Amino acid sequence: MEIKRVGVVGCGLMGSGIAEISARAGYDVFVTEVTEDLLKKGLARIESSTQKAVDRGKSTSEERSATLSRIKGSTKLEDLKDCHLVIEAVIEQMDEKKRVFGILDSNCPPETILASNTSSLSITEIAAATTRPDRVLGLHFFSPVPVMRLLEVVKTIMASDDVVEAGVAYGQAVGKETVVCKDAPGFIVNQLYLPYTLVALRQWERGLATIEDIDKAMTLGLNYPMGPFTLMDFVGLDIHYNACMAIYEETRDPAYFPPPVLKKMIQAGHLGRKTAKGFYDYSSK
Repeated sequence: MEIKRVGVVGCGLMGSGIAEISARAGYDVFVTEVTEDLLKKGLARIESSTQKAVDRGKSTSEERSATLSRIKGSTKLEDLKDCHLVIEAVIEQMDEKKRVFGILDSNCPPETILASNTSSLSITEIAAATTRPDRVLGLHFFSPVPVMRLLEVVKTIMASDDVVEAGVAYGQAVGKETVVCKDAPGFIVNQLYLPYTLVALRQWERGLATIEDIDKAMTLGLNYPMGPFTLMDFVGLDIHYNACMAIYEETRDPAYFPPPVLKKMIQAGHLGRKTAKGFYDYSSK
């Protein structure tokens, strides 16, 4: 089946980005949110992002208008019934994802491909909650979606080859470099990235060096674009913590168990850039 219409569940930071790049690639896009207010905010985010692309000379006003004309919104998941591919980008909670996939499974035709943007939860468990596990896969984008080049295509032991191939083709069509991996906790990137940041946290707690000097050492010594603390602030400490715990609960590997300081910062509301305070203070920026 040729993918022409793409559905996106959730119009937050990730969902709006997925909707934007899909429309920019020529797909007709239908995006949903739980309330009209959240939907309006998500669509406004797309309008702002596409305008920035024009301002930076990476797009034209005509291309922006064409992109926006391809995007429609709704507060009803049932409105995604005519989509050929539906990508879920809701909160990282298994029960909520299963609920969403159950509704999609009941309303979308049997040939529709259902995908999750989860960064760490089991695609197999999500797929098993549907009557079409062979047509479910993971499409893990990275934030910010319009900028980051990678897409992890995650295949379960149940996914059919044509569905995986369709996921790769879609990724290439929206301008991403794709990698295919099996459904393992954290996939490729988070399996390698999360322990690295937790080692940095533990070494900071032990007094190895300051946050600033650890970040400087990794950016200048290994040419990383961001140090571990800057990156955790960028991702969001709550999202980071939940990803660590999801992998730890499935594997019981202590490398993924976050130090208590991370939970305490979340309890204090210090979530990183989005709250203007994390490991760094962004209130003046």
